[in-house]
Amino acid sequence: MNPYSAADEPELVEFGPARGLSVSGQGEPGGATYNTCFAALYAVAGGLRDVAARNGGAFDLPPLEGRWWVEDERSPFDMPREEWHWHLFLRLPDTVEDRWYDEAREAAPHPAAPRVQLVTYTEGRCVQVLHRGPYADEPRTLARMDAHLKETGMVANGLHHEVYLSDLYETDPEKMRTILRLPVRPAV
Repeated sequence: MNPYSAADEPELVEFGPARGLSVSGQGEPGGATYNTCFAALYAVAGGLRDVAARNGGAFDLPPLEGRWWVEDERSPFDMPREEWHWHLFLRLPDTVEDRWYDEAREAAPHPAAPRVQLVTYTEGRCVQVLHRGPYADEPRTLARMDAHLKETGMVANGLHHEVYLSDLYETDPEKMRTILRLPVRPAV
């Protein structure tokens, strides 16, 4: 399954392991901690691209992904955004060697580069949909995903996942595209 493609209606999909660079933190999107971690992630990723190119494994950076959660029973939309937790993630091609990551992280010109990790995770079965429009309108799309979960007898089984297909600084709602994804399992 292509991790950068989703239908306009919620659908069940399956994903195997994803390997890439990740940085974790807490705070609102666009806040100080988020921006520091975001910059560190791209500093290491840029260095890794350079190392890979020198070793015959050039690649383009993929879309940014974010997995989000709150440590509360309330909806994230009912919580102050400063209390949101996240993992920012950039997938890597299989051709990237672990030792290249070590070299890139050590050489990255960013003080938070040591926070960037090479990780692998597996989501398995998920419900996903393509959200068109601004991030503030996501609750409507998430409600459609939730209805699909109920119709298919599934429940959430992991972190809310977003794949940012548009430029993160895009402000034209007509151009904004985000895949919304949620790991699921059968309801017991």
